[in-house]
Amino acid sequence: MEDARKYFGTDGVRGVYGGGLMNEDFAWRLGAAAARFALETGAAPGAAVIIGRDTRTSGGSLEQALAGGLASAGLKPLAAGIVPTPAVSLAVRESQAALGVVITASHNPATDNGIKFFGRSGVKLTDREELRIEQLLPAAGGPPNPAELPRYGAHVLYTRTVSALLPAGALRGWKIVLDTANGAASGTSRTVLEKLGAELVLVGNRPDGQNINAGVGSQHPEKMCAAVRAAGARLGIAHDGDADRCVLCDEFGEVLDGDEVLAMLAMRAVQTQRLVANTLVVTVQSNLGVDALLQASGARVCRTQVGDRYVIERMLSEGATLGGESSGHIIFSEISPTGDGLVAALKILEVMLAAGKPLSELRQVLKKFPQRSATLQVREKKPLASLRHLTAEIQAVEAELGTSGRVLVRYSGTESLLRLLVEGPAEIRVNACLERLLAAARLELEVV
Repeated sequence: MEDARKYFGTDGVRGVYGGGLMNEDFAWRLGAAAARFALETGAAPGAAVIIGRDTRTSGGSLEQALAGGLASAGLKPLAAGIVPTPAVSLAVRESQAALGVVITASHNPATDNGIKFFGRSGVKLTDREELRIEQLLPAAGGPPNPAELPRYGAHVLYTRTVSALLPAGALRGWKIVLDTANGAASGTSRTVLEKLGAELVLVGNRPDGQNINAGVGSQHPEKMCAAVRAAGARLGIAHDGDADRCVLCDEFGEVLDGDEVLAMLAMRAVQTQRLVANTLVVTVQSNLGVDALLQASGARVCRTQVGDRYVIERMLSEGATLGGESSGHIIFSEISPTGDGLVAALKILEVMLAAGKPLSELRQVLKKFPQRSATLQVREKKPLASLRHLTAEIQAVEAELGTSGRVLVRYSGTESLLRLLVEGPAEIRVNACLERLLAAARLELEVV
């Protein structure tokens, strides 16, 4: 079914701050519409809405505007301040607030910002719920909230909850590099890891409002890797700007991808008989090696479209509690109802502590199928079905690979990017197939 949403993408509304979409007027309208939606779906007048944000300079004024819209429609906005996205999700679930809102553009540069919502269970809204908010948008904005917002201590609840995942002092004697991308976790992740006894080497921990994700964090792990090698650390942990993502490197400064992380977590759960529903949920982006590993262990893999909210929706429907994306969004729904970079890191540390082995050895559990991907920045996201040459080439490659491989071609939900992936039994064939797809795409799309 074609997506009817106009403003919401894979992870909320996102755009360049000050542009036609991400500005104070639209934030006010979005707040008013979200409040109308919450009241329409059972929230009581005056119910609380918890608002968190990352370290971008634009977050403060967007917060005031959003709060004005929420208040205008009869809800009570509360400010959680600068906190990771999962802290807001957890706070909403624990407090039974009407909504949670995070003002963030995640891994995007500081020039961007965004707004995403969580329902009363702490889970991101569905496509249908976001469409309903769009339908309730008022025609014009209004004044921002003039007073300082009441505070809600989401960071206290979050650090207390997450710290309890490992025994007190469990990381004493561990040297760890922590890169918080100059973002929302600059305080919380450090607090938790130091409380557990870790000796930290800090990267990307001096946010100034403009340097979020700038050459650091999960999108730029090079500094983390270099710091691990220089310090002789056991591993490196990197977040994105809102800390719902985790990228790790081993003791040699070699980056792990999310599939390796998921494989280690899933196999630990299988071995301890804690893989609920005997199921791991991943997206179509994950390597087929994950399926082979789980199937050989008597478990199963369910796949969904890209986006951690689609992962959690499938987890709920399957009764599973572990899932994630190869990009580093890992979800332990028994702990946090959304992707949580710090929880994922702590769970990997738990695996390391239990096995007594380094990451370089533990990551070998996953034998990946040859895979190659590419990204094209495009002028216009033309419907894929209208691209005759590309469609024909996709069908030809799929027929050639058969059941031993796969093709994935999709647009990014947040950027003007076409993403292509080919996976198969032999690297030479995979490379050739991807080049054929790229050539076909360039025939019909204007590449920037």
